[in-house]
Amino acid sequence: MKALELFEEGKVYEVLLITKSNLTPVGVVRKGNYFYFKLFEGKSFYDIKGQPFGVMHITQDVELLVKAALNIPVELEFEDARKIPLKKIKNLSWIEGRVEFEESEIEDELGRSKVLKCKFIPLYGEIIPSIAKPISRADYILLEMAINLTRLLVASKRNRAEQEIYSKILHGYRKYRRLGGKSELAERIMELASIFR
Repeated sequence: MKALELFEEGKVYEVLLITKSNLTPVGVVRKGNYFYFKLFEGKSFYDIKGQPFGVMHITQDVELLVKAALNIPVELEFEDARKIPLKKIKNLSWIEGRVEFEESEIEDELGRSKVLKCKFIPLYGEIIPSIAKPISRADYILLEMAINLTRLLVASKRNRAEQEIYSKILHGYRKYRRLGGKSELAERIMELASIFR
């Protein structure tokens, strides 16, 4: 499968995962012909438990990843996947597959959490030609800010590690601006971070 070859083994890649009722960014690692990732308790967690299928989408649109992470509405067109009973995003490269999972609990600086340790078994995928954009360091900092914001939301509910995570977001924001980042999403992340710290 050509789409599989886009992922170098052992690296973490951010993709958009579609489950029965949700779209979320997830960090996946390829090992051999499979992908591995974790889902924390939420819509996708329960979707996979009830219907163990997913569609991974490959995108260079960091703002799309950030909006999905923050549940900000996005305008996308969907169509039926080819081999599984889910939808996929039109005009993005994708891999659809079956998900095997093991439910467990983990504990970190944010406390105890339920997690699904997932093995994604590719069934079908296609590469959609697109215009490659140059890599922007600012965009990847924006992505890290969004990831840290989702951690801050969990930390604030549990009264743990809030200040440290907020500091990471603030540091990322300053670096993002210094590198020429102009997205309004950065302002939105800072607004939300200030509320939840």
